[in-house]
Amino acid sequence: MKILFAGGGTGGHFYPIIAIAEELLHIADEEKLVDLELYYLAPTPYDVDSLFKHNIIYKRIPAGKLRNYFSLLNFFDFFRTGIGIIKAVIDIYFIFPDVIVGKGGYTSFPVLLAGRLFRIPIIIHESDSVAGKVNRWAGKFATRIAISYPEAAQYFPEDKVALTGNPIRKEIASPAPSGAHEYLGLEEGVQTLLILGGSQGAQHINEVIVDSLPRLVSSYQIIHQTGLSHIDEVKQLASVTLKDTFAKGRYHPFEYLNTTAMRMAAGAADLVISRAGSAIFEIAAWEKPSILIPISEKVAHDQRENAFTYARSGAAVVIEDNNLTKNILVPEIEKIMSDSVLQEKMKKSAREFARHDAARTIAREIIQIALSHEKTN
Repeated sequence: MKILFAGGGTGGHFYPIIAIAEELLHIADEEKLVDLELYYLAPTPYDVDSLFKHNIIYKRIPAGKLRNYFSLLNFFDFFRTGIGIIKAVIDIYFIFPDVIVGKGGYTSFPVLLAGRLFRIPIIIHESDSVAGKVNRWAGKFATRIAISYPEAAQYFPEDKVALTGNPIRKEIASPAPSGAHEYLGLEEGVQTLLILGGSQGAQHINEVIVDSLPRLVSSYQIIHQTGLSHIDEVKQLASVTLKDTFAKGRYHPFEYLNTTAMRMAAGAADLVISRAGSAIFEIAAWEKPSILIPISEKVAHDQRENAFTYARSGAAVVIEDNNLTKNILVPEIEKIMSDSVLQEKMKKSAREFARHDAARTIAREIIQIALSHEKTN
C-alpha cells in the first residue's frame, strides 16, 4: 500500500501531514499492514527530521505560485509549475500510489494534476474556513474532502465532505506543565503569556510585544517565539526597552520552540497570543484562552475568517493586525488575565471546539480507499 502526500511550504500545511502519517503508521501496526509506504512530494522537505522519523520518502517537485497581482515572478513561476507537472507525472508513474493526499496550496498543484491524469484516488484536506484556490479546483474531482471548519463546506460537493478538524501531531497536542518552569527558566506563581507568530514569526506582533514589555513584565512572564529571522533584533530592542525594569528576567524570547519546548510552554501558559493559522487547533487542544491576531487581509484572507470563526465559539478574542497597538493589546490581556470566570469560559469553549481525532479519522479513510484501489488494480 502506497500513500503519497502533497503540499507544504509552511508548518501549517506540513505538520498536519505528519500527524496523518503518524496515524497511518499506528493503524498499519495495529492491523499488520506490513507493506505501507509513505511518500512526500513538494518543493522542499521542510522538516527532514520529521520525514525521517516517520519513514516518509521525499521527492522534490518544483511548483510556482500564482499571484493575484502583476509580478514578473508569475512568468518564471509558470515555467516552474510546468517543470513540476512533468516531474510529478514521472514520479507518480513509477510510484503509482493507491491514494494521493493533498494538503492544499500551490505546492500541491503539480502532484494533484498528475494524480488526476492517472485516475488515482485523491483526498484533500482544507485547513481554513475559506477554501484555497487549489483545493477548490481539486474538490471537483477528489474522492473525499476533509475540512477543519464547517464554513468551508460551501466550496465543495456536499456528498464528498466530512468535518474532521485539523490534524495535530500527538506529541504537540498535549501540554506538559510538569517541569515547564525549570525547562524554560520561569518563575513559580507568576501568570504566563505565550506569544506565537507562526513558524516564521511575525514582525508586527514582535514590535508591539517589545513595546509593551515594561508594563507586561510587571505582572506576567512571557514566552515569546520570535521567528529565526527576528530573534537578534527582538533581543536587542528588548534589552533597551527593559533596561531600567526590575522584572526584565521575566521575558523569555526564543527564535523557535521545538516540540518539547512548545509542550512545556503550552503547559505553563495562562493565555496564548497567536496568529490565526493552524495554531488555532493546537490552542484549542491545549484548552487555553487566546487572543488571535490574523495576518492582514492584504496578505491573506483566510486567517481573518479563521480567527472570527473560532472567536464565535467563545474561546478567543480577535484583534485585527491593522488595529494592533500596545494600547489595545495590553488592556485586552489584562482583562482576560484578571477574570478567572472569563478564563474558565474560554477554556470550556476551546475544549468543545477541539477535535482530537482528526488525524485518525482521515488516516482511516485513506486506508479504506487505498484498500479498495488495491483490489481494483
